[in-house]
Amino acid sequence: MENYSSLLAKQKSFFRTETPKDLLYRLDALQKLRNAIKNNEQVLMDALRADLNKSEFDTYTSEIGFVLEELRFTIKHLRSWVKPKRVKTPITHIGSKSYIFSEPYGVTLIIAPWNYPFQLAIAPLIGAIAAGNCAVIKPSELTPRTSEVLGKLISDLFPVEYITVVQGGVETSQALLNETFDYIFFTGSVPVGKIIMEAAAKHLTPVTLELGGKSPCIVHEDANIKLAAKRIAWGKFTNAGQTCIAPDYLYLHKSIKEQFLKQFKETTFELYGREPLNNANFTRIVSERHFDRLSTFLDNGKQYFGGSANKEKLAIEPTVLTNVTWEDPIMQDEIFGPILPVLEYDSLSEVFEGIHRHPKPLALYIFTENNDVQQEVLNSVSFGGGCVNDTVYHFASPYLPFGGVGNSGIGAYHGKGNFDTFSHQKSVLKQTNLFDIPFRYPNVKNGLQKIKLFMK
Repeated sequence: MENYSSLLAKQKSFFRTETPKDLLYRLDALQKLRNAIKNNEQVLMDALRADLNKSEFDTYTSEIGFVLEELRFTIKHLRSWVKPKRVKTPITHIGSKSYIFSEPYGVTLIIAPWNYPFQLAIAPLIGAIAAGNCAVIKPSELTPRTSEVLGKLISDLFPVEYITVVQGGVETSQALLNETFDYIFFTGSVPVGKIIMEAAAKHLTPVTLELGGKSPCIVHEDANIKLAAKRIAWGKFTNAGQTCIAPDYLYLHKSIKEQFLKQFKETTFELYGREPLNNANFTRIVSERHFDRLSTFLDNGKQYFGGSANKEKLAIEPTVLTNVTWEDPIMQDEIFGPILPVLEYDSLSEVFEGIHRHPKPLALYIFTENNDVQQEVLNSVSFGGGCVNDTVYHFASPYLPFGGVGNSGIGAYHGKGNFDTFSHQKSVLKQTNLFDIPFRYPNVKNGLQKIKLFMK
């Protein structure tokens, strides 16, 4: 197993020079990264087409455009984020001033997944740079072309002691985890997230874990059927369902179930064609192993539409399954593919009971016109984040921190949340020397009585 201690020693040494903490150095690094992404747009599109058959539209909206917007937002606001924040001081501390300083952790490790291999490597890197850290990025070996482009882009821009990309498989990740980083940021599955956290615990390294889970999508009896169908089909089948916040399963109110499914079928055909396997722009499944796993779900319940697959192309067409129960294999783990199982309900209590029997989801989506129903769902279910009358769109707002809860993750990022994640909040009290508060000392007369006046 390779040893990365010399790489970490270089980065820790560079961090101690204070260079990465310099505001102008951070802004320059972010601007360089932004320019390089713009200049390599076509190279990135070609790489993502080779790895996942992503269309240029999908690649730009979900990978390139997303990180360009995150960079623009961060560059615009960084000067205000880095300033020490003056906070209130209690009367017991009269004469002093209180501040919170955002300081970088040091050398960070970013482990990125394969489903959005560019965006989910670069987005946390933006936070690491903005906060003043050094970074080691470990991209996925399942998307080799994109990982290669990412490695070249970073090595052309930055010295190894500041930011570097380390290529390799599981052994590489294990070797990196044996080192003592100051912060680890991981995006991926729940089982691997547990391994990351266990490794981090040995060094008491803080972590952000962006995981997943079964994200429910509830369509209530008063939902706008046409819009709901379009927004759910888009959120579910973008990237062939290989999205951590994709609707994992549908809970349909019995009264609108047939009407919704009919509309959903038509909408899906409008978006992806009647023969998606022949659609040159439909994203493929990342590997044969994932394809085989997903194929076993196709005979769960009853196929409402879809169900065809092409192993040679590693493609599975958008599929809806009805007559599914929580006992079916497809309902045991996150699907992460273009297959959508449907459950039905009469009352919301059935929905809550089903969701509560399983780990907390990363996302939840509720479609209803009724404010009381919206509030009841939001109050009754714990989840990372989500939307009312939409899917997935919350992910793209820099004003909404994105992350999970419980099994679906720890910590959040995006926008200022990204800067905060990679910063330690250091509290500092600046005390006056003009006078001293005598009753804090044990030898003062009637000290306890005076203390009690202040500390009630």
